Amino acid sequence: MKITTLKGTNDYLPEEARLRDYLQNSILNTYTDAGFERIMTPAIEDIENLDKSDGGDNLNLIFKIMKRGDKLTKALVGGDETKLCDMGLRYDLTLPLSRYYANNREQLVLPAKCIQIDKVYRAERPQKGRLRELVQCDIDIIGSSSISSEIELIHTTAKALLALEIKDFTVKINDRRILRSILLKTGFAENQLDSVCITFDKLDKIGTEGVIAELRDKEFDDNVIDKFSQIISKPLTLESVKELGGGEAVESVETIMNAVSELSQGAYKINFEISLVRGQGYYTGTVFEIVSDRFKGSIAGGGRYDNLIGKFTGENIPAVGFSIGFERIFVLLTEAGYKIPDTKRRIALLHDKERITEAIKEAEKLREKYDVVITEKPKKLSKYLDKIQAKGYYGFCFLGEEIRELKND
Repeated sequence: MKITTLKGTNDYLPEEARLRDYLQNSILNTYTDAGFERIMTPAIEDIENLDKSDGGDNLNLIFKIMKRGDKLTKALVGGDETKLCDMGLRYDLTLPLSRYYANNREQLVLPAKCIQIDKVYRAERPQKGRLRELVQCDIDIIGSSSISSEIELIHTTAKALLALEIKDFTVKINDRRILRSILLKTGFAENQLDSVCITFDKLDKIGTEGVIAELRDKEFDDNVIDKFSQIISKPLTLESVKELGGGEAVESVETIMNAVSELSQGAYKINFEISLVRGQGYYTGTVFEIVSDRFKGSIAGGGRYDNLIGKFTGENIPAVGFSIGFERIFVLLTEAGYKIPDTKRRIALLHDKERITEAIKEAEKLREKYDVVITEKPKKLSKYLDKIQAKGYYGFCFLGEEIRELKND
């Protein structure tokens, strides 16, 4: 049998798991201090919910679960491959949250301020900071259409990153309504906008020429593409966008940026980014990302999704959320040599086999000052000490004796 993990998944050694726990707890504490409450949802969702969630490219990355027993046999006999699966693993936490609200709304107080810190699954090509099994740290506000929600989410997410000593980051913000307004005035049809936006979202990766080339590959009208090319060939600021249209959406973005800038006190930047679209189709208005100067790609992202919950309830329920990509944070901090602050020094208490009871009693006393691991005296003491020293242990002691410090070079 294979002992290695599947591609895109990881085992974590004790010191790695300890760091992951600390980071997640730090984020959770920041969220709860801001008045958000944690909820939990299943990793498995109905396949129909996932397929109809407007998740953009993520819909191609769903891990689907085949039917079982007689239901699978009947589906196989029927020969319709689309009916072989009835469930799938969630690809993000937004769709489950929307279903959760629809199922539990009678017990929730609006606006509902929710926390989800949990695993999601995507069948994509693994790369640095991008896994098939990954943790996301989400906060969402359901039931409020006010831009106060965007301001609170951005501020709280930034605080969570700053608490982990992540600095040198920028919040990018846009509103899909601004871009859609510009595209309509340029000449694109309403039913073409989503496709154009998906291409335009790649501007920072493929540049203006790449965007134009892809739009031509999609066979949009050449005259319309030329007009759009002239618009995006120069930097688009909030001021210049006002001249092109956008109305209320531009004012909303400007208000959010001013508020966040004041709250940030210079700890991070917030910039308007007209090309920011976000890949998920369920976003309806404001969208935002956080990018780090020390990591390629975003480390957090989110936006407003006012129509997604309505797929379950038939009502228009406003909602907006922000998600920290935990795996990228973990890689970023690990590579920077991040150490958990204010932790007790770790020691090993060694005892003879017949003296375990005494060892436990002594360990309880030592734990007032140290993190203590109890173990029987190893046959090869020097080899054992080398290992725990490499793991960052401060020292060791024999039962009833003084602590001996391990000399770290």
